[in-house]
Amino acid sequence: MGPFGKQIAVVTGGASGIGCAICRYLAVHGAHVVIADRDERAAEKTAAAIGSAGGSAESVVLDVSESADVETVIRRTAREHGRIDYLFNNAGVSVNGEFQDLSPEHLRHVMNVNFWGTVFGCRSVYPIMVRQGCGHIVNTASLAGLIPGGLTTIYSASKHAVVGLSLTLRSEAKQYGIKVSALCPGYLRTNIQQTTENVSEYMNSRRNRNMNEQMNFLTPEDCIEDIMRAIRKNRGIIVVPARHRIYWWIHRIAPDFIPSMFHRIIIRMKRQAD
Repeated sequence: MGPFGKQIAVVTGGASGIGCAICRYLAVHGAHVVIADRDERAAEKTAAAIGSAGGSAESVVLDVSESADVETVIRRTAREHGRIDYLFNNAGVSVNGEFQDLSPEHLRHVMNVNFWGTVFGCRSVYPIMVRQGCGHIVNTASLAGLIPGGLTTIYSASKHAVVGLSLTLRSEAKQYGIKVSALCPGYLRTNIQQTTENVSEYMNSRRNRNMNEQMNFLTPEDCIEDIMRAIRKNRGIIVVPARHRIYWWIHRIAPDFIPSMFHRIIIRMKRQAD
């Protein structure tokens, strides 16, 4: 039996990317995983793959921006399995581009999924974990929730909010035996790169797209051991890959450095698009 043996875990956004890697890891190490994702087919496929490998998983369709739906999934899981040991609020979306090019719909959508979806998950599972006297909530933020970024204003704002929520809730939840962590992945190769809209036109030039595609990003699978080890150790902030922690430290020491760096990158991207 693995370190997560007989544990019940709910993972939102669990059908792909970091969420999928978390689901597979948990199942291999003995947990029963509830894969909650708005992509029904992908969630079913992930659950089937876990089952074929000898793990235990089920899939459920969930849009985390709908508070009533989140509460229904959480309550049903607790009722059917008797408890919830882990909630991974992992579902997330992004939109790239200059702030002036973002529509009100873009702003609302990113905040509704990234921030309010996390709030709804925490709010729904919290009373269950209080009654249990234990549990662990892991909120996927981002390195962009610890440092400023370029061309990601609303995404970065939503992830800063997730970090603030997580650390504050962590201080409150400890008295009830509940752990809270903020997972802050840096630049990883996931589906979000393919699905994210670039609203500033120069970002879509061939040279700028090639620049992004040629960058040597790690995958969630490359980092999953480090992620899960930090969760077992109850780290409050988890930054992966480890080499990206340097950006966090630089920002704390020299707060103007990273905004200036991104300014130069944006100017270069505009020149490349001409």
